Amino acid sequence: MLANGPAAWRQAGGRDRGGATICLLAVGLLFIAGGLFGAQVGAARVARQQARVAADFGALAGAARALQDESLACDRAGEIIAANSARLVRCRLDGLDVLVTAEVTVDLLPGLTRVATVTARAGPLRG
Repeated sequence: MLANGPAAWRQAGGRDRGGATICLLAVGLLFIAGGLFGAQVGAARVARQQARVAADFGALAGAARALQDESLACDRAGEIIAANSARLVRCRLDGLDVLVTAEVTVDLLPGLTRVATVTARAGPLRG
């Protein structure tokens, strides 16, 4: 009668070195690294989109006040950009067009910070 189990296997001369455990740990670490990388890419894309929306809305708000004064137009653009959790970097009038640059800072990992910067232009329709 054959004995089953780990004791019988060791008596038969088999050696368990734990190679499968190491391989399983390596595969698990690869999945974790892939997940972290995917989360970082997603966070960067969301920050880019958030900066784009803030810049677009800020430019539109500034263009509504472009006839009054550059400082009024840029102040209004800054208010709208700040309301969208971004920071106004630059604002200027180019004729009746308002050009604004907004940035959003994103912390991907502790110690790894990136900035998404977008410039938008808004003004009257030209025919």
